[in-house]
Amino acid sequence: MSVQITFGVGIANWEAYRATIREDIAHLPGYSVEKARSMTDAEVAALLDQTNGLLTLETMEHADDVLLELAGVCPRDRVTVGGVVDTRSAKKPLSTHVKVTGRTFEGKLSTHTFTLGDETSMAANVCGPAFGYLKAGVALHQRGLYGLFSAAEIMPQFVQ
Repeated sequence: MSVQITFGVGIANWEAYRATIREDIAHLPGYSVEKARSMTDAEVAALLDQTNGLLTLETMEHADDVLLELAGVCPRDRVTVGGVVDTRSAKKPLSTHVKVTGRTFEGKLSTHTFTLGDETSMAANVCGPAFGYLKAGVALHQRGLYGLFSAAEIMPQFVQ
């Protein structure tokens, strides 16, 4: 079983998302969180000029690997996350898609890919699930279930 997540993000103006862009820069080869954090705005602008505003990110550290492992989908080392961020256009440079490869109920190897609609913004991709988890948390609380839950406890379980 493996999961490959490839995203596209369009940001019309990098200055409005400075922290997000610096976080993305930290994932580029040859960069780190410390290096990206210490870059001046002029250095960030120069880097974006060199890449024509595109940041191509591969094999990123991301929470998806931990959540998918906790949910029993697959080990975290079988999850890859990457994508392209366009810092000069609100239009996504590519559609976000998730490719899941694993064994079917009958034991056959199969790959399924689903694509998120391009009309969904980065904010909606973050806030939509966050509000969904908040709603689930309220429902659990109303049923008397308290504690710390991650997405792995709330999402559908997989038959092994």
